[in-house]
Amino acid sequence: MEQRHEFDNEYTAQRHKHRQEIETLAVDPFPGVVQREQTIESVLAAHGEKDKETLEAEPVAVCVAGRVMLNRPMGKAAFATIQDGTGRLQFYLRKDSVSETEFQLYKKTDLGDFISASGELFRTKTGELTIKVSKYQYLSKAYRPLPDKHAGLKDQELRYRHRSLDLLTNPEVKDRFVKRSQIIAGIREFMRARDYLEVETPMMHPIPGGATARPFVTHHNTLDMELYMRIAPELHLKRLIIGGMDRVFEINRNFRNEGISTQHNPEFTMMEWYEAYANLAVMQEMVESMIRGVVEKALGHTNVTYGEHEIDFGKPFASYTMKEAICKFGDYEASQLDELASLQDVAKKLHIEDGEKMEYGDLLAEVFEAVAEAHLIQPTFITEYPISISPLTKKIPGKEGFVERFELFIGGMEVANAYTELNDPVDQRERFMDQMRQIEAGNDEAQRLDEDFLWAMEHGMPPTGGQGLGIDRLVMLLTNAPSIRDVILFPLMRPHQD
Repeated sequence: MEQRHEFDNEYTAQRHKHRQEIETLAVDPFPGVVQREQTIESVLAAHGEKDKETLEAEPVAVCVAGRVMLNRPMGKAAFATIQDGTGRLQFYLRKDSVSETEFQLYKKTDLGDFISASGELFRTKTGELTIKVSKYQYLSKAYRPLPDKHAGLKDQELRYRHRSLDLLTNPEVKDRFVKRSQIIAGIREFMRARDYLEVETPMMHPIPGGATARPFVTHHNTLDMELYMRIAPELHLKRLIIGGMDRVFEINRNFRNEGISTQHNPEFTMMEWYEAYANLAVMQEMVESMIRGVVEKALGHTNVTYGEHEIDFGKPFASYTMKEAICKFGDYEASQLDELASLQDVAKKLHIEDGEKMEYGDLLAEVFEAVAEAHLIQPTFITEYPISISPLTKKIPGKEGFVERFELFIGGMEVANAYTELNDPVDQRERFMDQMRQIEAGNDEAQRLDEDFLWAMEHGMPPTGGQGLGIDRLVMLLTNAPSIRDVILFPLMRPHQD
């Protein structure tokens, strides 16, 4: 591939020339010692309400640093605006108020460069709070120009690919990721208040498990063994329950080698938690309380706009069995869903691909997805899942073929998934063997037999409730983000084509 020169256009060449001219002034254009005493936010908080007369009577000296975002030179004077991670502030510089070297440094400053400005605060004729610079330090050269201040960075593909520029030019993007951090902090606070212990489990597994998904495969050279990037931490967290850690949770990455969509990224953040002596009802109360509390704390209210919808987190969450949801939103009779033959007739009319080849449980789940999922805008629990798609879940007594599981849907997408965990090692082994038969039949997303997990379970596992919560999807809902890539700082992208 042809190598391009780093400074191959007039903009970068001019900036490189300015760097060289700074060096001729015996000034390091990338110094290691920075003069900075306050953030811009702290200056505005402390002095933003002071009027002109107060600042003149009680002079305030400040020293801030940041990136130059606006520059208005006027011969022997200039106004400019700098921005740090907390805000923006204007400064005013005159040739006769700084040294000759400092004034020359200012003249070699391009938009996007970093500087430090020290001086006293005053109000301009228009009333804007401004630093009258008495000391000017050059901090760093930006070789490439920032996006135009008016047009900004609007192309969605470029915004995902160049997130640093996206954050600089679109303040709402930074606000979204600040909100994401606050949401996760609120979740951690909720879990600790309920005496949960945060833990870390392996990201590379010798056997992929804990979910139905296609894994990423890697190789450990020293051990000469295949490893799988984890698709879920479930089996390791259950081992901790077996080991006597009664309440555990983990917030971390999962990796699934599957398609990319507005709701799916191959690398995503999940929280899973497990509680000994709990069941599905405990998990249901817990996630509803958690989400409602986090929403109120992060946003200050419980009504959220998501796309064209208003979602009310303040009301009790709705709940339907899977069959009830199909009947409610698809106008079917319950009798049409009880037998495989009649269910196949429903699936055929819905044009579900290969429906005639599916087992009852798999087909029921496909019909639910086709008929009901998009209607679940308000927070809604869907319960009573088929056993065939829930190999780690306890059976419902008296309801053959169904298990104690719910999924929580909000905004038309799954946000959480919970079980009363299967703790019978004999039943679990049989379920794993059924999954292995599915793998032999060509289902590469079925779960593998994990003897280490079964060995641990055979030492006794208490009744347990467990749940997974999609952090990215929850953040999407609470920040009105249309795509999961809007809430992941660096989503996976196709290789850049010049």
